[in-house]
Amino acid sequence: MTKKLSFTTKLAFLLPILSLLFYGCESPKNKDEAVTEKKTNIIFILADDLGYGDLGFLGQQYIETPNIDRLAKEGMFFSDFYSGSTVCAPSRSSFLTGLHTGHTPIRGNSEVQPEGQFPMPDSVMTVGKAMQQAGYVTGAFGKWGLGFIGSTGEPVNQGFEEFFGYNCQRYAHRYYPAYLWHNDQKVDLPGNDWTTTGDYAPDIIQEKTLEFIDQNAEKPFFLFMPIVTPHAELAAPDDELMAKYKKMFPNEQPYVGGKGADYGPDMRIPGYQSQPYPHATFAAMVERIDRYVGEVLDKLEENGLSENTLIIFSSDNGAHQEGGADPEFFDSNGQFRGFKRDLYEGGVRAPMIAWWPNKIKAGTTTDHVAAFWDLLPTFAEVAGQKISSAIDGISFYPTLVGEGEQQEHEYLYWEFHEQGGKQAVRQGNWKAVKLDVFKSEEPVLELYDLSKDPGETNNIANDFPEKAQELESLMSSSHIQNPRFSFYRSEKESSE
Repeated sequence: MTKKLSFTTKLAFLLPILSLLFYGCESPKNKDEAVTEKKTNIIFILADDLGYGDLGFLGQQYIETPNIDRLAKEGMFFSDFYSGSTVCAPSRSSFLTGLHTGHTPIRGNSEVQPEGQFPMPDSVMTVGKAMQQAGYVTGAFGKWGLGFIGSTGEPVNQGFEEFFGYNCQRYAHRYYPAYLWHNDQKVDLPGNDWTTTGDYAPDIIQEKTLEFIDQNAEKPFFLFMPIVTPHAELAAPDDELMAKYKKMFPNEQPYVGGKGADYGPDMRIPGYQSQPYPHATFAAMVERIDRYVGEVLDKLEENGLSENTLIIFSSDNGAHQEGGADPEFFDSNGQFRGFKRDLYEGGVRAPMIAWWPNKIKAGTTTDHVAAFWDLLPTFAEVAGQKISSAIDGISFYPTLVGEGEQQEHEYLYWEFHEQGGKQAVRQGNWKAVKLDVFKSEEPVLELYDLSKDPGETNNIANDFPEKAQELESLMSSSHIQNPRFSFYRSEKESSE
């Protein structure tokens, strides 16, 4: 005898079939519209005072950087890329605002007591704000230096939902601080109290960085990684990296810090500790950056994000000479003249790699001339976000993907507010450097042809006076007066 099925049972059988018939009739167009492709994640890894020649693929003979070299092998190297300035705060300000140092709000390392730097106004457009407007989660992990806690310049007011690291760049001279900042909250480091050196801050910051990637793997994110190393004091954990380089440099000349340099009851925060193994420590610090890069790559792979992430790697300025660092020994600036605080190529030419699988042709090099202020419009274009405010930057997205027409800069401009005041302009292969801007009534103007003289050894200003005058005029027109950072003698006199 055949058992009759109830209406409920029949409906249970029919629903899947009806669903298939109904959804099977959906047009391909509707299906495509129903799927929203996740926007490209963007990571900007910024080393601190890393020289152009400190990387393996650029000829470094002592220090191994396999992960950064991998980025270059799988991505694009920008041979003519420039930092925003030749010191920390203005370089970062230039990156964040898309404005060169003649226009950007922060133009020098101006401290505010007891802890922090003069704040960037919250009214200015920044990379962080642009990425938030594009629907990105934003985070910054490392060194800030653009506004003390509670000011308009702190990260949360500049477009970053999460910050972890050093708010003050002066405190970032020390790798074993008593505390770091998580947004506006102090995070004590139990292994450190300014006398002991237990918790290596860069490693702790790196842990938080990787957590950010894990926590936001399902969302588009913009990650700013202003890594602290190899800036300031020479300090690294006594691990396998240190052991490796101690063997490489067995007969070191120790660096002895001055009064208050060493951790202890008399320590001064701005100092640089003594270091018995200066060369080994510097090399270990640079390779530690490389390790961090490798960990980021592994974390992206682990979360299935490698194919949809753009990484830019660079340095905030040229190599420094403080605290026992020896850039001449490591040939940190390669063929270029000058170091940090110079506007010669060695002070502002920065190594830059762009890595974006399936978008950027692997193993390529471009001589497109670009600078920090180009990162804001580039990241915005990647994110599909329009920038309505006036900026100096030009997107180099067409260069990255090899499509469309790449707009070029007419010239690049820098100004530096220390050591008597300095200015520089690059126009094509011409480079002009002006010294003693506010110390002398007749500043020194130098002119170089970078195509023939990349080391800037032959000043040809007397041979090409018209070109020298043209570039000097560009210097004047590129500078807008800033009440906090007066520059020319007339500005300084009027502010007194």
